[in-house]
Amino acid sequence: MNTIEQLKKWVKESENIVFFGGAGVSTESKIPDFRSVDGLYHQQYQYPPEIILSHSFYQSHTEEFYRFYRSKMLFPDAKPNQTHIRLAELEKEGKLKAVITQNIDGLHQKAGSQCVLELHGSVLRNYCQSCHKFYGIEEILNGKDVPRCSCGGRIKPDVVLYEEGLDSAILSEAINKIQKADVLIVGGTSLTVYPAAGLIDYYQGNKLVLINRSVTPMDARANLLIQDSLGKVFSQV
Repeated sequence: MNTIEQLKKWVKESENIVFFGGAGVSTESKIPDFRSVDGLYHQQYQYPPEIILSHSFYQSHTEEFYRFYRSKMLFPDAKPNQTHIRLAELEKEGKLKAVITQNIDGLHQKAGSQCVLELHGSVLRNYCQSCHKFYGIEEILNGKDVPRCSCGGRIKPDVVLYEEGLDSAILSEAINKIQKADVLIVGGTSLTVYPAAGLIDYYQGNKLVLINRSVTPMDARANLLIQDSLGKVFSQV
């Protein structure tokens, strides 16, 4: 039995699948993984992305933060791809219990997924740091310089920046879902960014599936390892 056939068998037999995904889920929707194209940013920005997208940089260089954020982090026209769509279908079929994502693009919800745990927040949500009024993505896209609330406060994206902690309630729910899963499918993530990468430590089953184009530090732990594009895999599952 080849790897795809094995995955299909596990999916067919299970009613408690959890999917944990990273940037590779959305690259097929033409949303770039900024880690792989640092060279492009150095032509236009004085700092690497990890510095610009940090809490301290946001505080001290807010205008430069927003210049980068608007041009490199917002993709309002992006459409869900085969992976997003198939995961939403598996949820409707009663098989998939949760999508846990490191992505901030909202494409899982656009595809129809209901139970989506966004570890790093979402670009679709923004809030005033003074009065906590909510704003959508349009306020950021259409604005210039630093976006301001009607109260005068600064509007901040509801995304987890470097140096900031993950939402403890979302993290707890993600751990709970993974602990209960029969099948854990991990896809499109290098499994190098913590604490998110450490989530697979909570999986207690024997059907850990890793799908990634490149090698990850967790490959040896996988019960099923598929080194291929997510879209190609999910179009067959």
